[in-house]
Amino acid sequence: MDANSVLMNRFKMQCNKFSGTISKNLGKVKKRLVKEMIYGIQASKDVKLSNISRALMEPIPLIKPEDRLSRNLSDEDITCTINYHIMRLADDKIDDTMVIAIDPGDMMKPYAKAMENLCNIYDGSKHVQARGYHLCQVTAANLAHDRIVPLYCEAYSTESVDYPGSTEKLIEIIKKVKAFTGIKGTWAIDRQGDDIDLIRCFNDESLQFVTRLKMNRHLHYGKNTARQVKVERIDRHVELRHKAHIYVAKDGKEEFIHLTYGAVTVALPEYPDIWYTLVIVKGFGQQPMLLLTNKQVNINNNKQLWQIIEIYLTRWKCDECYRYIKQSYNMEDFRVLGYTSIRNITVLVHAIAYFTSIYLGISIKLKIMVQKIFILSKRFFGVPSFYNYAMADGIFELLRHSKQGIIGFKSKIGPNHELFQLSLFPD
Repeated sequence: MDANSVLMNRFKMQCNKFSGTISKNLGKVKKRLVKEMIYGIQASKDVKLSNISRALMEPIPLIKPEDRLSRNLSDEDITCTINYHIMRLADDKIDDTMVIAIDPGDMMKPYAKAMENLCNIYDGSKHVQARGYHLCQVTAANLAHDRIVPLYCEAYSTESVDYPGSTEKLIEIIKKVKAFTGIKGTWAIDRQGDDIDLIRCFNDESLQFVTRLKMNRHLHYGKNTARQVKVERIDRHVELRHKAHIYVAKDGKEEFIHLTYGAVTVALPEYPDIWYTLVIVKGFGQQPMLLLTNKQVNINNNKQLWQIIEIYLTRWKCDECYRYIKQSYNMEDFRVLGYTSIRNITVLVHAIAYFTSIYLGISIKLKIMVQKIFILSKRFFGVPSFYNYAMADGIFELLRHSKQGIIGFKSKIGPNHELFQLSLFPD
């Protein structure tokens, strides 16, 4: 048995164990579905059921496993169950220093016509209206950008009968995540967080937050004067006395950016008695970046203001999770018609993101396996800090040499696979 065969067996053991953990409360059929999808998506780097069926390598006509996967994906929504177990596994990975980024996104299906509950979405890259499904992901990360923890992911449609509204949906997700993470960490959200109901939710739930404001909002600024001004002009009234220089990646190249920043105490017109800190940053674009926070900040302290900026920039790092699940597993290319199937595929890809980001690194024993998978990914310039792309490539290279799928695989895990501990020195 060569080294890759041992590594392959170890990986399949971990797939079995992880699949059993996140499907603990499901029936036998759904447990098998979760196991097949978690393995098949990684083995094929795709979410199309035909390619997943090929990766399962069952000794039956290909149409049989494909029909089985299609049938089992569509008859029961397991989004809540999978997200529950992911958050249960991740809750002890979150501490007060981490950023919890909530990021509404989308999955575009420009040519689809018969998919259930297709709705209007906004294509942020092309700045046009499109058709598809909304996507919301919650990801935690530390300020050093070397630890990213996927927490929650859900696909939904405005055409669904149980859709509560855009703001209400975000509040619902925030409360679900808070049930596990508590008040730890600082929540970060883009301009969609400039909503009085969302801000009130953060305050009511005792959550610290940093949100970017839209340019058409009015604010009261200065506790002594309490003058009202439109935020697009507020930088004219605030001295930006602090400076910083950072490198950012743009079009595959590193670009050196000079920043100036400062802060002022402000209040929202809806709640004029509640005061926040507004951090104003110039240098990222033509307009200043305006960051509103309820964290206790000394507006004259350079380090405290820079930490607010770092929290928001960490939210950008969390966006990598979106690109990772979309690019590595071709997620927008799903070929199912049912709304339930779409939601199930989305949450299972999210589970894979947790599996590769956190689960495989829980012990020194598994880190050895991860390092070997990195070698298989064949990166020219090493493995970057966000290593999930390399993990996806390495796992694909590893499993494409497998002579059997996950169904017939026999391991030492046995019926109590939740209690299984991988041996560093297998027989």
